[in-house]
Amino acid sequence: MQSKPTQQLALIDCNNFYVSCERLFRPDLAGKPVVVLSNNDGCVVSRSNEAKEIGIKMGQPWFQAKALAEEHNILALSSNYALYADLSNRVMNLLAEFSPRHEVYSIDECFVDLTGMAELRTISYAMREKIMRWTGIPVCVGIGPTKTLAKLANFIAKKHPRSKGVFNYNALTDTQKIKLLSRISIGEVWGVGRKLTPRLAEYGVHNVHELREAHTPTLRAEFGVVVEKIQRELREVSCVGMEEVTPPRKQIIASRSFGNPVRDVASLKAAVALFVENACAKLRAQQSHAAMLQVFLHTNRFRSELPQYHPVMAVPLITPTDNSLVINRWASLLIDQLWRPEYAYKKAGVMLSEITPNTQRQNDLFVESDPAEESTLMAVLDRVNQRFGRGVIRISSQDAGEEWGMRQERKSPAYTTSWVELPSAVA
Repeated sequence: MQSKPTQQLALIDCNNFYVSCERLFRPDLAGKPVVVLSNNDGCVVSRSNEAKEIGIKMGQPWFQAKALAEEHNILALSSNYALYADLSNRVMNLLAEFSPRHEVYSIDECFVDLTGMAELRTISYAMREKIMRWTGIPVCVGIGPTKTLAKLANFIAKKHPRSKGVFNYNALTDTQKIKLLSRISIGEVWGVGRKLTPRLAEYGVHNVHELREAHTPTLRAEFGVVVEKIQRELREVSCVGMEEVTPPRKQIIASRSFGNPVRDVASLKAAVALFVENACAKLRAQQSHAAMLQVFLHTNRFRSELPQYHPVMAVPLITPTDNSLVINRWASLLIDQLWRPEYAYKKAGVMLSEITPNTQRQNDLFVESDPAEESTLMAVLDRVNQRFGRGVIRISSQDAGEEWGMRQERKSPAYTTSWVELPSAVA
């Protein structure tokens, strides 16, 4: 009986994605320390390699870094989600050409199943080259038998220059695997993080090899099934499928292909409203809120005789929220911007990202809202739908005419999505 071939999962990760997007239209920023700030210019969410070397930390509040920034002439930019979402969509569409099985994990990461394909290194460099040539975004490729090991391989591809941006864990011998994993801290393992690292250290687990070889019943008893799954993945047993995303999710996607092409904007808004409802329900179930909404539309890419249109647009929310009504208001506005009557739409969807626990919410002083009242309303909606079936209480598309402003003092133009914001040459 022929044995099943080793799974070849590739994780393609855009390098310093937000900064790379900004540098694409600002070549003068090459080689200079650059950071991108979160909503309302709060915290650092992306850093160039130069900024990392200076000591700027991910998630660091900008006011704490200003002294260091002034000393080293670090340029800080506001988040430009319209630009990032558009470039992300272009990258993901290019990756989809290399395999029918792919999964967009986040705005800058995508898993691609290369199982059964020959010349994996050649394919990996081809992906890097095409993405760089067509979008200008640098990426690294990590290949492994499981998602966890593919992500670890991507880490190696980024950190070690000799890899030239591509690393295949599956190509190593058993001895080489042990040597490699013994050199990597468990904090670099997907799903471990800063909280679990000191706890695992108490049990003598400091590097990835030690985690892989640890006593499984003890791990399960002390850390639960999540850490046991991580260990199994490190032992090359796949526990996280291509369609599965383990909580807490970095982003939540709700989408669906339509049974019949949608040709009117009202029907499209009704469908997207349902997607918003489903995504927000998942958001509330994991006790989180989101700070960014992305809406995307697709025509039928398999009907080449029909005109094609695959737009995507994102908007940062003034404050992180899990409120279906608020998010649907913005979704409706984005549909108005994306809609073109000459196309027949096969698929639509929404993506919630910049997700954080709802205990970390900071309200906006200039927006009248009652978080407790909103939370109660959403809780009632969830209870009714859980008891009587999803969709018993539904949201409808709403007028998004209210103007909400944000602090984005350092925001770059929407180079790829707005003609108005494009720089113009003056004679």
